[in-house]
Amino acid sequence: MKTDIHPEYIDAKIICACGAVHETRSTRKEMHVNTCGSCHPFFTGDSKLIDTEGRVERFNKKYARRR
Repeated sequence: MKTDIHPEYIDAKIICACGAVHETRSTRKEMHVNTCGSCHPFFTGDSKLIDTEGRVERFNKKYARRR
């Protein structure tokens, strides 16, 4: 690698909007994010399928397996 062209790699804090703080290493000292693994619905299991017009039921009815 060439010398003196790479940024300094330092300890960093990732601060989420929910208040969680994660320690890692980065070229930036501090980062603020909106969601993290502690509060993201996919990882917490709170994710819900929003169906406002009956699309899921219509799809299931249309492509239901017939025996």
